[in-house]
Formats: sequence, C-alpha cells, structure tokens
Amino acid sequence: MGFAKRRKTFEQQHFFSDLDTHLFREGTHFRLHHKLGCHLVTREGIEGASFAVWAPNAKSVSVIGDFNGWDRHVHPMNARWDSTGIWEIFIPAVAKGSTYKYAITTQEGHVLEKADPLAFACEVPPKTASVVWDLDYDWGDEAWMKRRRAANGLDAPMSIYEVHLGSWMRVPDEGNRSLSYRELARALGEYVTEMGYTHVELLPITEHPFFGSWGYQTVSYFAASARYGTPQDLMYLIDSLHQRGIGVILDWVSSHFATDPHGLALFDGTHLYEHKDPRKGFHPDWNSFIFNYGRNEVREFLISSALFWLERYHVDGLRLDAVASMLYLDYSRKEGEWIPNEFGGRENLEAISFLRTLNEVVYKEHPDVQTFAEESTAWPMVSRPTYVGGLGFGLKWNMGWMHDTLAYFRTDPVFRKHHHHQLTFSLWYAFNENFVLPISHDEVVHGKGSLYGKMPGDEWQRFANLRLLLGYMYGHPGKKLLFMGCDFGQWSEWNHDGSLDWHVLQFGGHGGIQRWVKDLNSIYRSEPALYEVDFSAEGFEWVDLQDWENSTISFLRRARSGKEVILVVCNFTPVPRMNYRVGVPQGGFWKEILNSDAEAYGGSGYGNFGGMEAESVGSHGRPNSLTLTLPPLGIVFLRTSVTERRLI
Repeated sequence: MGFAKRRKTFEQQHFFSDLDTHLFREGTHFRLHHKLGCHLVTREGIEGASFAVWAPNAKSVSVIGDFNGWDRHVHPMNARWDSTGIWEIFIPAVAKGSTYKYAITTQEGHVLEKADPLAFACEVPPKTASVVWDLDYDWGDEAWMKRRRAANGLDAPMSIYEVHLGSWMRVPDEGNRSLSYRELARALGEYVTEMGYTHVELLPITEHPFFGSWGYQTVSYFAASARYGTPQDLMYLIDSLHQRGIGVILDWVSSHFATDPHGLALFDGTHLYEHKDPRKGFHPDWNSFIFNYGRNEVREFLISSALFWLERYHVDGLRLDAVASMLYLDYSRKEGEWIPNEFGGRENLEAISFLRTLNEVVYKEHPDVQTFAEESTAWPMVSRPTYVGGLGFGLKWNMGWMHDTLAYFRTDPVFRKHHHHQLTFSLWYAFNENFVLPISHDEVVHGKGSLYGKMPGDEWQRFANLRLLLGYMYGHPGKKLLFMGCDFGQWSEWNHDGSLDWHVLQFGGHGGIQRWVKDLNSIYRSEPALYEVDFSAEGFEWVDLQDWENSTISFLRRARSGKEVILVVCNFTPVPRMNYRVGVPQGGFWKEILNSDAEAYGGSGYGNFGGMEAESVGSHGRPNSLTLTLPPLGIVFLRTSVTERRLI
C-alpha cells in the first residue's frame, strides 16, 4: 500500500536492536538505512529525529545543524555499549527540511564536519550539508510492478535509452537551467514513449559535488541529487515512466567514491570506507578512493544502498560502473604500484566476493530486476550464476562489440573489405555472456566526437552509415543501449553543460535518423525473432559471413519457436548491389519490414518493393533463395509470414 503516511514511533524506529548488532557484526545487515542515518520519529509523544552514524575510531561525535547554531557542544552523541562503533542520539523538535552534519573529533583532536553517509537528501551543491527528510510517497505503478519480471526478462525486448538528466533538455530562457525531475516526467516520458524504448538508464543521480563528473564521483549513496528536486520528485519521475510501461535502470557506482572532505573519505579520521594502502585504496585515473571490499561494514553499506534504490525508489535495475577496475589489483597501475593477492595473483579477491554477494542478495530479494556489469575485459562468466563460479550479474556490456564495430564504421568503405573480421568476430563469443550492445556516453565525449561525426564520407553517406550502424545493432544478438542524441544524429560531441542539439531536427537527415530509430524500436519489440533468443546460438544463424570482397553480411534471427525467422542483410559500401542472391531456409513470400535506405529516412529509395517470393534455387547451403537489391550503405530486414503480434 505504499510507505507509511505518519511518522513511526520511537519504538518502531528504534536504534540498533540486539539482532541488528548481530547482523552488523556478522556482515549481513543489508538494510542499514532502516537504522543508521536520520529518521523523523516520535519518542514518548515528542516529535523529533533520531541520528545514528558509524564512526568506530572517533573520540567523540555530535550532531550540528541549523537547529543548534552548528554548535558541536549542544548535541553530543552517545557511543553504543556493544562496540559496534555506532553513535546515536534523539533530538526533539528537529523537523523535515532541517540541515545537519556530524562533527567528528578524531583521536588526534581534529574536528571533521561530515555529511551523513546515509542521508536521504542533501543540499543543492555546492552546499554540502545533509537534509532531514522522509521518503513518504503514494506509488501508482502497481501494474508495472506486477509485470516487470517479464519486462526485465532475458527473453524480453530491451531497448535502453541512456540519459544524463542535467543535459537532456534545458530551458535557455531561464539561465539555461536543467529540467526538474517533474518536468522530465512529462517531457522525457513523452519522448521515450514516442520513440518506443523499453527502458531508460539514468547516469548516476546519487548526489555528487562536481557536476562535471556526471555523477560518477559520488558522496552520498542514499540521496538523489537535489539539483533536480526532492526525493519525492524523483519518485514521481520513476512512477510516471513505470505507468507508461518504461523500466528504469540506475547507473550505480560501487567502484570508487569522491575525495571531497565532507564525504566518506577519512570519515572518522581513519581510512574507514577506503583501503588504507593507496596501492589498493586510490584510483590513479580518477583521483578517487576505492572501497575496502574486505570490510564487512563497507560491504553492508554498499549492498544496503543497492537494495535502497530498488525498494524505496522502485528502480528496475542497477548498472555497475567500471567493474574491471574492481576485479584487477593492477588495473591502470604500473609494476610496483599494486599489491598481489594472497596467492600472488592480480585478482582482487575481496572485490570478487563482494560482487558475488551483492548479486546474490539482489536477486534473492528482487528476482524481477536485473544487474548490469560494465566490464571491459575477458573475465569469464560475468553474467553467470555464482553457484557455477560466475559473478552473478544478469547482463554484461559488450565492450568488444562496441569497439570493433565503431572502428569498422570509421573506416572508409573503400578499405572495409580489409577489416571484415571486425564485423564477424563478435559472433565467436556472442553467447559466452548475456550481452548488452552499448553505444554509450563514453563514446561521444573527451574529443571522440559525436556518433554522426565518426561516420566517413559526405553528408549523405554519414547519415546512411549511421542508419546502417543502428540497424546492424538492432539485428545483432544482444540487448540494445543507445545514448541520448545518438538517435537523431546529434551534430556535436556531448556537452554536459548544455542541452542536446534538438534544433538539428529541422534538417531532414536528422529527422530521418530519428524516424529510423523509432521504427527499429517498433519492429524490434514486435518481432520475437529479434529478442527472444539473444543469448544462445539457437537464435542466430549465419547465411554468409565471408563476402568480404563486397563488404556484405547476411544472417538469420529466430524466435524460440523456430518458426518465426527474420533475414538481415547489410551492405557496408555506397555501391548498390543488384540481383544479390541470398539463401533462405524456406519458400514463400518474404516481407521487407525495414529498409534503412527508404526515402522516409533520408535514403535514396533502393529496395525490394516490400518483399518478394523465394525461388527454388539453392544458395548458401539452403534450398531456396531471394534475389535482392541491397541499398547503398544500407540494411534490410525481411521476415517469412505476416502474423498478428502484440507489442511488449
């Protein structure tokens, strides 16, 4: 029925019980946010707030805030008797919206002013205080929650729109401000629905001091960024997307955290959350701290955060950033800059254990969600269950496919025949993991240019190449992810301080890209052959992978039943291929359901007049064949019979 509409009594929201203490010491207390942090409560008829914080090495701790003049002598906290290192206090008359921090006196006598690691809200940066808040909200997404297990299933269509909320769309007449969570609920919701995406993935919205980190330098793992509104405003955004049938994935950063002095770093004057030795505790690439995954309390903190977003915000999935940096002790380090594990290897055994536990807990508590790993190496069984030796993720980003494919498309078509293997290699390992094909924010920043800008040739060829790239992604096995702006040929490189280049849609080529992606999503969601069997060879079959001379490939996608078959044929040169024979597994009429060269998309109009009858002429080891016209820099999708299908 939603969360309680009244404050819990002090007894209901009490400080740690004996059971809490036992679980905390054991390393299995995975809902720390129920007891630590700040909670509005009533004690013996007196309204106020309870505060609890873990600071085991502190000499003393007090609560400072706008309710006591930020005086650390007014509200000293009490250390628990059970040696958990937790400090507690109840303060009367503290109200929702009050700001506060913890004043922590170290053993050396230094006083640190720290934000609450488990605060539910924070001030708008650059302010750094925590905010007393509740999470009451009346959810309206019951229908979605009942069906999301099917919508998030590995056999479901998954077309993910990756979004940075602060730069998706801005209001130039109001100082170029970002849209609020509630404004995004309407504008983003309408756009994603119109385009036919199944999920939205939000770049990290956990609070972060530096906007230019895009959320990846986190300081608060339980608070949504106040830049766009309140916690309830974010809930409204997620609720609205759910009511439209759109899933929400949160980019969640467990690989490192910001060094800002009000955050987790040196929290009680010691290396509490981070590993003490910089060879294990500091990221040279990102100038950030690495969690001490071997410490029970740190593991509990992170797993509690994961469950918090899944439960209190109804998030449908978590994408873990930079998993490779967690797995390898020598990640981005030179010889002598890292410490081998106890067996002399480079594997971070503590991080591996943490990831496995995290995934086990998430899927045990919420079997209807997914976890995604951004893992860029060949680490085995990332998306396989822990009981067979895997890391336990539901899906893994296919970084190899992304790098090879973009490298191929950057190549001038004249030379593509010499790089044909970059297209075909991905199918040698396509079913080793449950892959997502990502064209993400990382590919359109830091001087890499826009996706459109990577395409070779004149303006027409660039648009044709981009349509071909996107069509190839939708035909290839694996779930799909596309960063905002890539779906209409964003002209310039992504800039987090500005809006997307929405104005380019007035030019035909960009509108054509947008219509193409919309139709790709529509066909993708309505054709089980394109999504039901993404992670098994039964769903894919090469027709011809060896026509490197013409830079063409052709393959079949099959539904679980085996009866629904789609033929995908790609021509990676600007030369139309006339009378191009392709073997097919059965006769009858093959309907052309997608053609990237259609004039509606800005193409030249080459095609197959809506489809054709298969001939009883053997080709490519099959008894029947089609004689196709392959459009220049184009892709065509053809299916066997027309049957009624339900959009998912």
